[in-house]
Amino acid sequence: MVKVSIGVPVYNVEEYLRQCLNSIMEQIFTDFEVIMVDDGSTDNSFSICQEYVARDNRFKLIHQENKGLAGARNTCLKYMHGEFITWIDSDDKVKPNYLEKLLQVQVETNAQIINCVYYYIKDGIEYYYDYTPVYPDLKEIELSRRDVLRTVLLDKYKIIALWGNLVDSKLYKGWLCSQGVTFEDVDNKFKLYLKTNKVVLVPEQLYGYRQRNSSIMKAATRKKTFSEELKLTKNLMHFIEKYTYYMEVANIDVEEHLHILEFIDVFFNSYRVDMIENEEDKQRYFKYINRYKEKLKRYWNMCGE
Repeated sequence: MVKVSIGVPVYNVEEYLRQCLNSIMEQIFTDFEVIMVDDGSTDNSFSICQEYVARDNRFKLIHQENKGLAGARNTCLKYMHGEFITWIDSDDKVKPNYLEKLLQVQVETNAQIINCVYYYIKDGIEYYYDYTPVYPDLKEIELSRRDVLRTVLLDKYKIIALWGNLVDSKLYKGWLCSQGVTFEDVDNKFKLYLKTNKVVLVPEQLYGYRQRNSSIMKAATRKKTFSEELKLTKNLMHFIEKYTYYMEVANIDVEEHLHILEFIDVFFNSYRVDMIENEEDKQRYFKYINRYKEKLKRYWNMCGE
């Protein structure tokens, strides 16, 4: 059995794909396989992937009709044979010691999920964060399942993405990547956190996350009508209800649900409301959010009786 399976979903990234695949080939740790799934690319991405298959027998390539990111990840999983699994988005890249460091920490801690932190890439320039306010003395942090569920929703440690971590492949048994859901990565990562014994956070910026200006990003930040924002908000509220279920399954105390109320205040009342143009609609939106918070509190009070 190979030690690590690397999943690389590919879709129309010819400009950045070689940087991603080269960073994988340059890994200090070498016992890995790379499962690339070309998700119906219409540019030169598939041909670029073929180049790497011809150069290195650790690289495998599957082509499929477009199924979206989640569909490509699910296809990757069908062909993975590694003891551990990691995901690298095809427009991102990793440091040469990415696998080596995460595996070293896994051996030392016996954790099933090991997350590193990331730097970001914009217009070809690498930007590095100061993580000292979050990671005192830049030391590794160990979290139990209870602790990680308590902190992940507010993303204090930047550990909600599926990329940038090493996961025991046993956690993926029976796991499928949910498609077409709001907060897709968060939803899918929770399913892994619910099954784990321990999570370790490594405050080393080993993963390069690329920020790209795209029509999707522009659409996400443009001003919206009340009906548009309300539709998105209802989808997000559905996610929160699922999160509440996760908390109950993990036997998290009812008081811990206060973190969700904090999230609603920060995300909806402070951030999402700014997406609404009309002041009258903003007030209607506030009322909707506050009614929903009261609904959640009544539910939690009943659970705690």
